[in-house]
Amino acid sequence: MLLNGNVQEAPLWVYPKTDEELQNAIIKEFRLHPVTAQILVARDFESLENIHSYLYSKLPDLLDPFLLSGMNQAIARICQAKENNESVLIYGDNDVDGMTSTALLVDFLRQIDIDTHFFISTRTIFRESLFVDAIEYAKANGCKLMITVDCGITAANEIAKVVEQEIDVIITDHHEPTDEIPHCVATLNPKLVGNNYPNRDLTGVGVAFKLAHAITNHLSSSGKLPPDRVDLKSYLDLVALGTVSDMGSLLGENRVLVRYGLRQLRHCRRVGLTKLMEVCELQQGELTTFDIASKIAPRLNSLGRIDDPQKGVELLLLHNSANAETLAKELDENNIERQRIERSMSTDVEARLATDPTVNNHKGIVMSSDQWHPGVIAIVCTRVCKMYNRPTAMIAIEGDVGKASLRSIREFPLLNTLKNCSDILLNFGGHDYAAGFCLKKENIPEFQRRFVAAVDAELGEEDIANKLYLDGLASFDDLTFDFMESIRLLEPYGNENPPPVLYCNAKQAWPPKIIGKTHLRMYLQQGDRILEGVAFGRASMQRVLRRKHLTLRVAFTPQVNIFQNKASIQLLIRDFQILDE
Repeated sequence: MLLNGNVQEAPLWVYPKTDEELQNAIIKEFRLHPVTAQILVARDFESLENIHSYLYSKLPDLLDPFLLSGMNQAIARICQAKENNESVLIYGDNDVDGMTSTALLVDFLRQIDIDTHFFISTRTIFRESLFVDAIEYAKANGCKLMITVDCGITAANEIAKVVEQEIDVIITDHHEPTDEIPHCVATLNPKLVGNNYPNRDLTGVGVAFKLAHAITNHLSSSGKLPPDRVDLKSYLDLVALGTVSDMGSLLGENRVLVRYGLRQLRHCRRVGLTKLMEVCELQQGELTTFDIASKIAPRLNSLGRIDDPQKGVELLLLHNSANAETLAKELDENNIERQRIERSMSTDVEARLATDPTVNNHKGIVMSSDQWHPGVIAIVCTRVCKMYNRPTAMIAIEGDVGKASLRSIREFPLLNTLKNCSDILLNFGGHDYAAGFCLKKENIPEFQRRFVAAVDAELGEEDIANKLYLDGLASFDDLTFDFMESIRLLEPYGNENPPPVLYCNAKQAWPPKIIGKTHLRMYLQQGDRILEGVAFGRASMQRVLRRKHLTLRVAFTPQVNIFQNKASIQLLIRDFQILDE
């Protein structure tokens, strides 16, 4: 198993749930292809009403922003700032979710004539210094109100210091709260205990959008804002960008926001974003969630990891084309440097994992080093977690303090374990499957002992087996262009709504070829039809697939490939099993 390569253990295939009665009802109600209906059955949709909502929800179906507790208090204070000509400071986290949240509220508040400034947290070990730094910035710009975006819910002590300086605070966040909620004017967070907002999965930029939506409704209904003054749809590009980048669930309300946000991005009028897409060599009119996650997000995130995340917000707000082009190129150069640092760290991690008995003897992984860059540990941590399918903590040490990134699998939520370790942590926060903390260097061995013990006690061998979840059986006859159009209803794909994985048996028409040194091009046949497929990272399997007419069971995602203006259906091979020798 390699981090920089593509070798990993064969996954455990998890075959899909079937329900012929429900499948037939779906086909009849929505006139869907039988395989598309089976995919919906496999994904635990249990009623036609839920399926209709999933497939066809539109912007008017978005939840009422006033369902968020604290919204009325937040609006009252912001309207007070508007009436009294007060300046407002937007304080954002340094990732893409934070940047897009900040840009959205800065743009929106300026549009309704509120003098608005922004401050983005920079990389540091201690959270406290971040909010304290913002106090001086707020004072220098005469800001009497600070609105946090994508942060603040776990910073009760730090927020108290801001309030002591006679600066009111509104928190907008989506991270899990700790036991101590900050004392401030209002706290908007769908995860607050007792909050009745139905969508706990809003991202930071989603909460920011809800605030803008509620303010617009309030001002319009009270006659203080012309109905056509603010076009809320124009902010959905930022909502889509932040939600996808932060791996927000693409179900329910988030799915609607991202679907319409993609439309905005494909016709984007934000000069900075347009220039960034050009640098990424993306076709703007065909932009997908995969493009966001693999091309745009890494470049913006590189600022928070190794440079100044303020530039990310500046890029999103820029109107000058020349400046935007210069800044977009700078982001690209930062990303190249981030990749270099990441490769170096991955090589070190690979070498250590190869000799670390923890990987074989325990179900949790904890690693630390004073040679790692704190800005890239999250990326490598995510990769290790996925490769080994184990809860993973990676700690970068600076002086006598360690900054950690944690990633986990669905069988092991993180936050309870972190709460149980809070006596040895300086701070912690995040989500159940992606979190972070800081601790003193001397406490790293104790944290490792507790964390690994908790994981070992909770997980069995099957829990840490890599799994491939299948959606349905499909023959080559099913794979028509009509079917491909049918499954487009399932888009946009992303977290909790992945592209469908189908399976079938097929023979090799002829042996596979190695492409790009590490990948296989396969030629599969059912009856008279032959389809090409690509299996990434499986070149080492060529020697066992040399024989023609070998029967395979193949797990795949069908895709439409366009070459020289000619469309064909190809298979992205997720895994395969040899059925005969």
